[in-house]
Amino acid sequence: MLRISRQIVLDDAELEERFARASGPGGQNVNKVATAVQLRFNVLASTSLPDDVRQRLIALAGRRINAAGDLLVTSQRFRTQAQNRADARAKLVALITAAIRRPQIRRATQPGAAAKMRRLETKRQRGELKRARQKRVPLD
Repeated sequence: MLRISRQIVLDDAELEERFARASGPGGQNVNKVATAVQLRFNVLASTSLPDDVRQRLIALAGRRINAAGDLLVTSQRFRTQAQNRADARAKLVALITAAIRRPQIRRATQPGAAAKMRRLETKRQRGELKRARQKRVPLD
């Protein structure tokens, strides 16, 4: 069981882990032990996610979700399989947690009267400054 929040808990049956050989540090261990983790979670088939969270997760994950609805999270930062498993699960939790938060709705506002007056006063001062820089040719 992978607890995301109070309401959302993912069953281990919904998660599929595959292991592969990782690149990077590790010496000969890299060539012998499959420490990299590929964690698959089918977003479309999951019954644990509410519909609104599912839609936001699909939008957030972008190219990490394939056509079948599988979200692929990989980890190969560490030298051990256990650390990479924990890291991949932490990445999945972080992604779903970000999808839980509803985006804040932007409300259009208009500037107040004082802000309009300040803007017009600044424009007037700037115009006077530019007018003062101009050469005056006397008319004879």
